[in-house]
Amino acid sequence: MKISSIYRSITLIACFMLLFSCEKYYDPTEYIDEESALTNEADVATATIGSYALLKSEAYVRSGHFLMEYPGDAVAQGQSSGDDLTRAYRYNHINTSGHATNFWSQSYKIVAAANKVIEFVPDDASAGLQQLKGENLFLRAMVHFYLVRVFGRPYPQGNGENMGVPILKEGLTDEETAVLTRNSVKEVYNFVITDLLKAADLMSENKSNSFGSKEVAYALLSRVYLYMEDNANAIKYANLVINSGRYSLLEGSEYQGFFKSSPDNNRETIFCIRHTKVEDRGMSSINSMYFSGDVAGNPLGQGVSGWAEIYASKKYYDLVQSYPNDLRNSFITPFLIDGKLQYNQKLTPVTPMYYVNKYALQEGQINLSSPIFLRLAEVYLIRAEAQAKLSNTAAALADVNLLRQRAGLSGAAIRTLNNLQTANMTVMDAVMEERYLELAFEGHRAYDLFRNNRPMERNYPGTHSLNNTPTTNITQKVLPTDARVVFYVPQAEINRNSNLKQNP
Repeated sequence: MKISSIYRSITLIACFMLLFSCEKYYDPTEYIDEESALTNEADVATATIGSYALLKSEAYVRSGHFLMEYPGDAVAQGQSSGDDLTRAYRYNHINTSGHATNFWSQSYKIVAAANKVIEFVPDDASAGLQQLKGENLFLRAMVHFYLVRVFGRPYPQGNGENMGVPILKEGLTDEETAVLTRNSVKEVYNFVITDLLKAADLMSENKSNSFGSKEVAYALLSRVYLYMEDNANAIKYANLVINSGRYSLLEGSEYQGFFKSSPDNNRETIFCIRHTKVEDRGMSSINSMYFSGDVAGNPLGQGVSGWAEIYASKKYYDLVQSYPNDLRNSFITPFLIDGKLQYNQKLTPVTPMYYVNKYALQEGQINLSSPIFLRLAEVYLIRAEAQAKLSNTAAALADVNLLRQRAGLSGAAIRTLNNLQTANMTVMDAVMEERYLELAFEGHRAYDLFRNNRPMERNYPGTHSLNNTPTTNITQKVLPTDARVVFYVPQAEINRNSNLKQNP
């Protein structure tokens, strides 16, 4: 089957050297192009490795991170950049956005690669082939889910009837893919759920956390159901992950080193995009925008090891600092010289340089990281949010406090109904605050706010003030109903297929 030019032709590169127990990614010395036929399980295994390899592209992990994290209020951009990421941060979207175009195009390349395996392998194949088909179903579901998050409105708005993204299924001809229309948000979510349920049924192997498995599919299902406000199913699939025994929360110094250790056997990580030491992207890494320093983690000036233009916002920093014993303070590295905090001077007011190290120093390399897409702490927070929405307050607070205690908090910092009332907070407020603290810089915050009908409010220094007159006004408020909460469909795709309608 040929894939339409709307999604570009795809070459499956069986990829980069990566060792896991008995699993590996290979050097790019073998290729399966789009015209090559799959003939046996070895071909399917190689093609599947190629599907995972496509996730590693900067067009997917880096551009996707900018689109999903920078619209939040845990980050502050300290200076304007010639890179399109500035528009993502400031909500000044354009239909020729380089990062939106990259993410859209690379996403459908991944889907096209997965479809080749999904189409070839029958459901009653051998267990090994079923596992590989399940992994590709998981990848196809995950990619569609992130696409509809970026380009489609939150599910609760209009109960999913707003425009989503085209669903690219297996078995379509070149002519059919060339005229695809945008499916509704609800249709995309239902497609994702169907794929994940089938993937979970097909997968029987517990591979490392860089590969799909039954529990990986369950974890994503729990998030999808939460976003749909199907709270009962969100709890059901969260429980299947939590009770599987495969994962556990890291504690103490292990937790503080969560993002720096090799991810292969990390007990809390459910799914990550594994990068090895030879895949350090240097100044083109995600980390480069957050951190500049040495291999010991000491912060240095901009441009030494990274651009260091995106910082933890003063809003986030002040919140985590309000709990001095919170181990999550470890994920922020203030840029100090002789004990004095440094400020980026390119704006007025100046921006405090609170470096973020969640994407730094994996295995001792400054800019190396393996971005985490699913981890156990999030699954507990999914369950907590769903329980809060079902008015199961004790259960919701139990999960919130589990994470607060893991972070080193105790005493008055443990959430109770009494101290929430004193602070004029609801149980849902407590869950949202915990998501903010725990999942900062991991691409959740803006969507968490908007899907819960809450505004994104910035009241701290950053380039968002350049939208204001005068530019010394540092406030920005984006309502969940604002057109800017989603990105434009890339104009290049609309030019190729006039059936694709643009977001307002």
